[in-house]
Formats: sequence, C-alpha cells, structure tokens
Amino acid sequence: MTGDGTRTVRAGLPEAEAYEPTLPGPVFAAHYHLPGDAVGPYTYGRDANPTWSLLERAISELESPGTDAETVVFSSGMGAISAVLLSQLRQGDAAVLPSDGYQLLPALIERLAGYGVTVRTAPTGEDAQLAALEALGDGTKLLWLETPSNPGLDVCDIRRLADAAHARGALVAVDNTLATPLGQRPLELGADFAVASGTKALTGHGDVLLGYVTCRDPRLAAEVRAWRKTVGAIPGPMEAWLAHRSLATLQLRVDRQAATAVALAEALRDRPEITGLRHPGLPTDPSHRVAAGQMRGGRFGCVVSFTLPDKEHAERFLTALRLVDDATSFGGVRSTAERRGRWGGDAVPEGFIRFSVGAEDAEDLISDVLRALDAASGTDAPTGTDPASGAASTGAGG
Repeated sequence: MTGDGTRTVRAGLPEAEAYEPTLPGPVFAAHYHLPGDAVGPYTYGRDANPTWSLLERAISELESPGTDAETVVFSSGMGAISAVLLSQLRQGDAAVLPSDGYQLLPALIERLAGYGVTVRTAPTGEDAQLAALEALGDGTKLLWLETPSNPGLDVCDIRRLADAAHARGALVAVDNTLATPLGQRPLELGADFAVASGTKALTGHGDVLLGYVTCRDPRLAAEVRAWRKTVGAIPGPMEAWLAHRSLATLQLRVDRQAATAVALAEALRDRPEITGLRHPGLPTDPSHRVAAGQMRGGRFGCVVSFTLPDKEHAERFLTALRLVDDATSFGGVRSTAERRGRWGGDAVPEGFIRFSVGAEDAEDLISDVLRALDAASGTDAPTGTDPASGAASTGAGG
C-alpha cells in the first residue's frame, strides 16, 4: 500500500486522458441530458455531481484505503453530523452522545428529544460514555464519539467503545474532524461512520465550508445519501473542487502543524499564568496514552488549548499576537486563536484559549506566542508596541 503522502496527492483523480487536466474543473449543472428512463450516475443536480464523485472517492481512499467504503459530501460539517443522527434515529430510539463535544450538539440533542429519541450524554475522557451506554442497555441505536474532543482535547478509546456498542446492537459514529483521516481512521477501529467538517484541516485554507460522512456499509451510505437528497444539504461544485485541490497538500500541512503544535505545547508547559494546558501529543497529557494507541504517525492534531487567568488577560494576549489571527475554526495554514467562551455553549473558563497551529515556522510562531504572553502579563513591552523599536504595532487582530 502506498504511503500517506502519495495517497493524498493522487486521491480521487480520474484515469489520465490526453489533453485533459489532472483534476477536471468543477461541473456546474442543475440537470443533465437524460433520455429514456431516469437511470445512470447523473440525473439531477441535487442527487449527484461528477465533481462530488471525485472528491467522495478521494476522501474514501484516505479514510479507509483499500476498502469499498463510501463517502457522502455535504455543504457543511453540521450537515454531515445532522445527516447521520437524523437518518438513523427514530421515535423510541436511544443514543449516547458526548457532553463535551462540538457546541451545536446540544441543539441537535434538543431536536432529537423533540422527536422522541432518548439521549444520554457523558464526557469523552476516560471512556465515560461506556457507562452511559451500559445504562441505556440493549435498546441503544447509536453511539456518537468525538475524539479528540473540541475544544477540550480529551480522547476516548474508539475500539473499546465500538466493541461495547456493537455488542448491544448499536451503530458507532466518530467525529474525526480534529484528527483528520491521516491522523486517525475510525472505520479501521470499528466505527460504522467517520464524520468530519471538511471546513477545518481537510481543506485547510479557511475558504470552504464542507462536511462528509464515510461509511463501511453501503446500506448506511445509501441512507445518508437519501437524507442529503431530501433536505438538500449539498455542496456547491466549486467548493467540492476547491476541497479536492486542497487535499493534495494535506499530509504536508498536517505533519507540519502537528509537529509545531507539540513544540508549542512544550514551550507553554512552564508558563506560570497558564493552567489546563492540553494537547494529546504531550507525553504528560491525560489523553496521551490512548491517543498514541489509535492516532497515526505522531499526528495528534493542530490544536493546543490552555486557560489564562481571566477574560481580560486572554483578550490582552490575543491582541498582542502578531502572527496569529483572532478567529474561530481551526486547521488552517494560518494560525488562529480565540477565547472560546465568547460564543457560549462550551463549558470552559472565561480565559480559555483554543489555539490552532498553522504552517508558519515553528520558531517564529512560538516566539510570537511567548512575547504575547509576556505582554499580556505586563512583563514585556506594552501591548501593541514593538519591543525592538518602541513603535506602535497593529497586531494580528482578526
């Protein structure tokens, strides 16, 4: 089997054809020539599109190489998440979801409850969802995992939880957004669905909204695809083409970002103003042992989280950064950081920082972060001032 780098640059490409581009441009079509019966791969624009097909094949080759896994792409990560939950759960069913997952999960849980679905939640760390699964018993239909969790970066043992769920007749979905298919392959660890927001590291340039679901079972893929058709949560062809183009550099980006994230976490370990430092790649992190057993190639993700003393301290730090944008999302080539509490919905302190490492030189990025921390603590030049020249600085903002 080819290596990750080779696979990413070749994933989903059609057979070479004389005088045609390596990756054909986006197909913009609401309808297709359709003589006779409505059969064939492309009939109507809400059902299928050749540009989606190439991207879906590419993602399948990354999430589950060498298998017949099928991928369905969506207009956003939430479109993909909703498709799995709402296509699989019916009135009277029960499901287990993380209590510390992505901040829109509670809204979906409320929706499921309104449909008559029983939902139990538990934290990701220490496989706490196992107890919730056992409490619901054999009536459980679906177990939803998010590992590493966003934004807390806890990790659970996918294989252990998947085995327990399957023993009770439940399906297992794993949100693989933070890990990416290069860092973790949930289907190989027993999951039935690998779900992700392609908005993040998969596309990596902060210019595309996208989501996907990859399934081992063609029947499950057909159900997810039917949901997409019904609700119309389809990606635009241009977005799909941009995503496929960006895949070619996925391994380069993921490896660079993962290495720098560990280096940044190491540099922050002894900062007195920081508490709650988390990154699965740190040997001292509570999640490291489990993460090292199921995450691939030393790729523990690009996100580092930590807490500063209070909201004001965190805001001073963010303002003092010069190479980092104050922006939400993660996984982009340009580093971003935000005070996560500004959104509400996440059970984090007011000074909690979610930091997404980009592709900048590690030395430059770490120097910028340490300087901004000094400025925020009042141990360096005043915020907004270049310590070398004393001149006013515009900062990075965002």
